[in-house]
Amino acid sequence: MENAKILWVDDEIDVLKPHIMFLEQKGYSVDTTNNGSEALDMVRDNIYDIVFLDEQMPGLSGIETLEKIKESYPGLPVVMITKSEEELIMEEAIGSNIADYLIKPVNPKQILLSLKKNLENKKLRSEKSTTQYQQSFSRLGMQISSGLNFEEWVEVYKQLVRWELELDISTDSGIIEVLNMQKAEANQVFSKFIEKNYYDWINGNTDHRPILSHTLLKEKLFPAVKSNRPMFLILIDNLRYDQWKTIQPVLEDKYRVKNDEIYYAILPTVTQYARNALFSGLMPSEIQRKYPHYWIGEDDEGTKNQFEEQLLGEYLKRYGKHYKTSYTKVLNLNVGRKLVDNLPNLMNNDLNVIVYNFVDMLSHARTEMEIIRELADDESAYRSISLSWFEHSPLKDIFDYLADKNVDVVITTDHGSVRVSEPVKVLGDRNTNTNLRYKVGKALQYNRKEVYEVRNPDDIYLPRLNVSSTFIFCKRNDFFAYPNNYNYYVNYYKNTFQHGGISLEEVLVPYIVLSGK
Repeated sequence: MENAKILWVDDEIDVLKPHIMFLEQKGYSVDTTNNGSEALDMVRDNIYDIVFLDEQMPGLSGIETLEKIKESYPGLPVVMITKSEEELIMEEAIGSNIADYLIKPVNPKQILLSLKKNLENKKLRSEKSTTQYQQSFSRLGMQISSGLNFEEWVEVYKQLVRWELELDISTDSGIIEVLNMQKAEANQVFSKFIEKNYYDWINGNTDHRPILSHTLLKEKLFPAVKSNRPMFLILIDNLRYDQWKTIQPVLEDKYRVKNDEIYYAILPTVTQYARNALFSGLMPSEIQRKYPHYWIGEDDEGTKNQFEEQLLGEYLKRYGKHYKTSYTKVLNLNVGRKLVDNLPNLMNNDLNVIVYNFVDMLSHARTEMEIIRELADDESAYRSISLSWFEHSPLKDIFDYLADKNVDVVITTDHGSVRVSEPVKVLGDRNTNTNLRYKVGKALQYNRKEVYEVRNPDDIYLPRLNVSSTFIFCKRNDFFAYPNNYNYYVNYYKNTFQHGGISLEEVLVPYIVLSGK
């Protein structure tokens, strides 16, 4: 940081003149004092970017001075400098929220390194991330256009998410725009890839297909359940892969990530279809045919996924899995807190399923509430508010409790969401569903080039509303808009997070296995 202002506090400050001259030659401004009391006055009367503080001083000690500085200026970085290597003093200083800890005698290069680490770290990381992404841009672009298979698409998406998170700290709006354009290009090509392959995957016409919603538990979870070790499956509704990567560092304090995988959500990428398929091991039309009392259709009243527990029970029965099981759906804070209190009672079960419904509510609230729109204005802010919620939620308490128990924990979801920006016109009758990313009806009017069209729902195992039902899906970051009141509709929903269609963010979703450290 050019022209940064430093306060150096040391009772032998005269001995440090060569260090101070060195820093001034590097462009830093340095004020000095030889005691803690004067240092507190100087911090109050001046604006400093960082303080170097001697730990052993007569009068007000370094630790005491540090505590008083932090009382009034908690964000001011303080670097503790001491002759002592005693572990107790180090722990006391570090526990008081210091920015760095140096042992005397210090040399100028140590001081310079500490300054760069504390004052220029964000800038240096931003510059490095920008340079690295620029170097990767062409290679990623070639991958995207090279006819990827489903496994390669997972790796490309992971790379895009990595760069999104890396560039979150960037101040270069130009490079972020370049990344957004590359992600848009990837979504364009990915949508074509899904259109080309989805029918064959669903109908078993190829042995080379991804794990899908209805095969996830059978292929990944069931083989991992052990009779002497409880398994917790925590499904966080609408959790995108980038949101998982955002909360991962919080969990890594207590957990080791054993597997970081991605599976493919079925279409439509909404709870009614994708989550019911996940918990039943069946495609939606198969659920409707086999368990009609557990399927609630588009035009039926009531919550569309109120029979997940029953469908899971039938699934386990069909595969001869006699697990002792619990199922808990958390829709509000009170239920979350009660679940935390009930965790000891779940430790005797083989499989505990927890469905946590915050992220999906956040997505819908962002559409409907102006204040949430402002708080989650873009992708980075959407990740940030999700992280903030997680860190203070009962869900975090659940993970904390399970960390030191002999359990495996799986985190997954049913679908993701995409930030929509481009309207696509559609006309339908009054029975057409309201979702912005897919439509189903008997008299839909649309441009076939703009959508993924399924004229016969049976082709991809979706229930029919009537004889002439057609499903259409938005691709990329499109959303459906009716011609009536078109401008209002577009302005209201543009840049909101929606799901139901085809995009990397909606379809490629996390399946994470954790074990306590």
